[in-house]
Amino acid sequence: MPYFYGMKTFEDKIMSYSNGPTPILDANLPLKSYVPIDLSVNNPDLELLNIADPEVCQSYVERVLQSKGGKIAYGGYLEKRNLYGDKANFSDGNTSRRDIHLGIDFWCAAGTKVMVPVDGVVHSFKNNANIGDYGPTIILKHEIDNIIFYTLYGHLSLSSLEGLTIGREFKKGDVLATLGTPDINVNYAPHLHFQIIKDLGDFFGDYPGVCSHENLDFYRENCPDPNLLLKIGS
Repeated sequence: MPYFYGMKTFEDKIMSYSNGPTPILDANLPLKSYVPIDLSVNNPDLELLNIADPEVCQSYVERVLQSKGGKIAYGGYLEKRNLYGDKANFSDGNTSRRDIHLGIDFWCAAGTKVMVPVDGVVHSFKNNANIGDYGPTIILKHEIDNIIFYTLYGHLSLSSLEGLTIGREFKKGDVLATLGTPDINVNYAPHLHFQIIKDLGDFFGDYPGVCSHENLDFYRENCPDPNLLLKIGS
């Protein structure tokens, strides 16, 4: 059954869940260690870099972290990126290129713990192992004041799926998973892809994390800014 709500009502509900910033990675990493990163096509620092190469991307992430004194680089909601330029499956039909990012990425070391930011239960999970996909992925289902929505966690370790069961409950602050390595998260530098989804439709253990310009209006409505919930940097 699909769930559609007025955007203002939905935004208000998820914004009111917490009063301040909510960490989504290892609780031992303080909020001050989260620093913003720009991986958009508008960043001049990336013009001469093959950012789609995981080693090049990791090197750039490390430079940003070092320059800003951080441990976690985050950002990317609705960013138009060249990160997917070498991946043949990032197209809609013959001409439309999927290059607009629908979640927030948190770039950090492989093995870093992923924390649950809002009470929920496991809806589904899967290893999306095609090159350029999420690799191991978990989707949680949530309900706040009778509004149902979902959160997706991609680029996890294989061990994150071991022993997991549909319907398992997680509370805010629980450890859900750990970040995977490039060979497991299918050719990306280690990071968490975190996305909010209002209507999951028939998807199971997967949902588009990148869209084309032609489909942006739909996905922007269905996948609101995750930072409304997390409030990182606010």
